[in-house]
Amino acid sequence: MRPKGMRKVTGKVGVCFATSGPGATNTVTGLANAMMDSTPIVLITGQVVSSLLGTDAFQETDVVGVTQPVTKWNYQVRRAEDIPAAIARAFYIARSGRPGPVVIDITKDAQVNELDFNYEPVKSIRSYKPESPIDFHQIEEAARLINLSKKPLALVGQGVIMGNAEKELLDFIEKSGVPAAWTLLGLSAMPSDHPLNVGMLGMHGNYGPNVKTNEADLIIAIGMRFDDRVTGDLSKYATNAKVIHLEIDPAEINKNVHADVPILGNVKKTLPILTDKITKNEHNEWLKEFKACERIEHDRIIEKEIHPLDKGMTMGEVISKVSAAFNDDAIMVTDVGQHQMMGARYFKFKQTRSVVTSGGLGTMGFGVPAAMGAKLGRPDRQVCVFVGDGGFQMTIQELGTIFQTRIPVKIVLLNNNFLGMVRQWQELFFDKRYASTELINPDFQTIAKGYFVPSLRITERDNLDDAIKQMVDAEGPFLLEVVVEKEGNVFPMVPAGASVSDIRLE
Repeated sequence: MRPKGMRKVTGKVGVCFATSGPGATNTVTGLANAMMDSTPIVLITGQVVSSLLGTDAFQETDVVGVTQPVTKWNYQVRRAEDIPAAIARAFYIARSGRPGPVVIDITKDAQVNELDFNYEPVKSIRSYKPESPIDFHQIEEAARLINLSKKPLALVGQGVIMGNAEKELLDFIEKSGVPAAWTLLGLSAMPSDHPLNVGMLGMHGNYGPNVKTNEADLIIAIGMRFDDRVTGDLSKYATNAKVIHLEIDPAEINKNVHADVPILGNVKKTLPILTDKITKNEHNEWLKEFKACERIEHDRIIEKEIHPLDKGMTMGEVISKVSAAFNDDAIMVTDVGQHQMMGARYFKFKQTRSVVTSGGLGTMGFGVPAAMGAKLGRPDRQVCVFVGDGGFQMTIQELGTIFQTRIPVKIVLLNNNFLGMVRQWQELFFDKRYASTELINPDFQTIAKGYFVPSLRITERDNLDDAIKQMVDAEGPFLLEVVVEKEGNVFPMVPAGASVSDIRLE
């Protein structure tokens, strides 16, 4: 997960090395995570000597076969002289087109033999076309629909960030006047306080963009893939809208949602062409409808979450305070669960590449190693990772790496003694039949002390501000454990399989 964290905040290809056998197989979850979230990683694995391949030698594993379903490309090298060309090809494939992970499996004899080294970067591969030619007729039709639309809505995905197209996005949004909502991985593509930013899409997204999806007459999907967590019931999704889909991967066009106007290509290239062809516009009355939804959500959910009247602390108030303590300008990393959705909702951003989280795979244990990679990639920025008491224990041993390498990450442990997201589903849909979700946790403060990581545990709201300040001011790593309400829930929520219009506020 460390290479993914580094990649997300730098835009560079992440690199990982693993030993043969279990070292290689242990990377499969990370590869699957990178594949689903379009993260370019080059993984180099060790392998037994080539003469023993196929003999079930000690730690022999068919790494190419095992990783093929979760990689963009993989290859086994058996001769030292083939290593430079394989590595060059791996980096080209990983970062071009729709990015993704690749694996180079190198036998031991290839590793230890000598060669006359000559590295030539790959600039093209005859059988591999990372980007489709731009169809200017489709762009003309898209511009026509945008100019005619009365209730357009832009859906902003991670493709904008991966394509370094944040400026192009703002140019398009500001000229068209189109309200813009974002997916979880599209978070920070535009500033949190931009007047046309109407919030997050999906299961735990904001009320307005979910409800208004089925009132929009035009959906402009920009670098996103219509994930099920965004669309809900596809038969009831965007029922009144034409769909324009700007996407680099042809496989995503019409896969989940039919595109009336598909525009293939890197949005860095296609968006400016589209922007030039649209007329400058404003959609003030349409935008007012989103503002009305914001007020409803604020009154019924947000105000009670960030300024609770009950004695127990909430995840939302802690995350909101931490964000403010970092001047809304830190890199937020999350593990997976309720705190992940709360972080997406209540942490604020001023610049791009400020979010590292596990999207498509939802990998618990992702947070801490990803935060380490993010801090190594951007040592100039503060990195804060939010973890739950369940996911934290899946990679808690990384505290040892943090101590040894002195990576100054700030860890906020939101402890509710539950696997919170699963518990929420058990409460709402299974009559509170809690099964295997309540946790009897270890003493996290003692564990942190054992790894020589400074820490605090907070149980009272009166101590929260001072504790956050102490964490922010700490020069090295810091663990802040905050005991929050045991049965707090994340709202709004679109129940699984429901229409986005059926979003629950409580």
